[in-house]
Amino acid sequence: MSSQVKYIFVTGGVSSSLGKGIIAASLAKLLQAQGYKTTIQKLDPYINVDPGTLNPYEHGECYVTNDGAETDLDLGHYERFLNVPTSQANNITTGRIYQSVISKERKGEYLGKTVQVIPHITDEIKQNIKFLSEQNKYDIIITEIGGTVGDIESLPYIEALRQLRWEMGEENLIVIHLTLIPYLSAAKELKTKPTQHSVKTLMESGVQADILVCRTEHELRQGIREKLARFCNVNSDCVIQSLDVNTIYDVPNYMYREGLDKVVLKKLKLEYSEPNLKSWNLFLERYKNPKGSVKIGLIGKYIELQDSYKSILESFIHAGAINEVGVEVVPVHSEHLNSGNVHEKLRFFDGVLVAPGFGERGVEGKIEAIKYVRLNRIPFFGICYGMQMAVIEYSRNVLNFSDANSTEVNPNTKYPVIDLMENQKNIINKGGTMRLGTWECSLKENSLCHSIYESNKINERHRHRYELNNKYLSKLQDNGLIASGINDETNLVEVVEIKDHPWFVGVQYHPEYQSTVSSPHPLFVSFIKAAIKNNI
Repeated sequence: MSSQVKYIFVTGGVSSSLGKGIIAASLAKLLQAQGYKTTIQKLDPYINVDPGTLNPYEHGECYVTNDGAETDLDLGHYERFLNVPTSQANNITTGRIYQSVISKERKGEYLGKTVQVIPHITDEIKQNIKFLSEQNKYDIIITEIGGTVGDIESLPYIEALRQLRWEMGEENLIVIHLTLIPYLSAAKELKTKPTQHSVKTLMESGVQADILVCRTEHELRQGIREKLARFCNVNSDCVIQSLDVNTIYDVPNYMYREGLDKVVLKKLKLEYSEPNLKSWNLFLERYKNPKGSVKIGLIGKYIELQDSYKSILESFIHAGAINEVGVEVVPVHSEHLNSGNVHEKLRFFDGVLVAPGFGERGVEGKIEAIKYVRLNRIPFFGICYGMQMAVIEYSRNVLNFSDANSTEVNPNTKYPVIDLMENQKNIINKGGTMRLGTWECSLKENSLCHSIYESNKINERHRHRYELNNKYLSKLQDNGLIASGINDETNLVEVVEIKDHPWFVGVQYHPEYQSTVSSPHPLFVSFIKAAIKNNI
């Protein structure tokens, strides 16, 4: 392996949502499968410090790392593909960059100089990019720049890239440009002009793309590849086709067949060997050839945008594959659920998951769903807010605390079975102040979760402010809702379950953040097993 860390930058042009994150993760997978220690970071041009305060409709799921960073959902793809944890250093936003620069200016660290985009903002960006290599010994770092070239917001990042390329040299830093080759049905032909303009815009900023990855709905003829190579100043073998595939997990194999990893390593002057994708392809084989199927109801309030529950959906894919079944996830809007229609909407499901969330919208529908699956002995999985709703439902309908609620929903409830954590009560700022990151949990022996994890201690990632109110814990346990997981440090309840139910588990943490292709999360695996049993 080279002693010099190599950098690969992935930029996008023509259109957003072309899949830079998936291309980056797929390339990283191929390089990792050849023995290169690889990681990926995301540069996000928005001015928010992190996506923690963004509505899921705006930005999709907020992904949480072990060290408590609220990050872009692409980091979830990175972890799921590589099975390597990311951190705060893997996601950089313009908000963080400017916050750091302004803080330094206030402290007088710039010695009275005028603070400008160049060099101060670009230097801060470069410092953050290099930080990963200083913290860990990586062979290759892939850096995805969010947005598309030409965006005003992206210009400082492109300028930082230009400077880094000049400083490091072409053998140590290359640029992959992901672009679109649209098909005009009226003309019945693919058009390369948008890509030419995109590459030209990148060149106007002083950056020459080394490799083009072209998203297209039709095969690129050799003539089109040569035309793109000629007009965009790249070799013809560096024009990589990216056709639509059935699943994102097909992309590594597709990029392997196109030779993306081979041309990347050639340009970086690194040795190429055949990537070992045996375990990856075993997962794909099981995923694509299920021996059965189950239908899972996903109860939430952001179902119009599936990216809001991205990690949950991917976790079902992982769990389904290892159980050799196809998992059909059917979204059900909690706002549209009530006692009059809950039977009709949920009776066909083999299992029901109540998703995380915030606020009062859709709460009563979630509670109705949980009551239905509890009474009808349908496997139930509640995550974060879903676990809290399970506590409320049990308090109302088993303990007969008809007014039971969370103080997040009803601050004046007579029975605040879910309440704001004590250390959250004086917090004013919303960004980055929740209970975040990995916390330890002790599992009770002879509990369902203990048998699932096969461990006394687990570590899971959190993102919440409210918790089960311990004032009601003994009453709940005396009536059958068992607290099977406790954080010893805070004495907060992490897991609840019902023993005389086929599968009823609510967790305060987010297990979906730790499920990967090679390590499906045990809770999702067990939940799908219960759904299979319920389906028989």
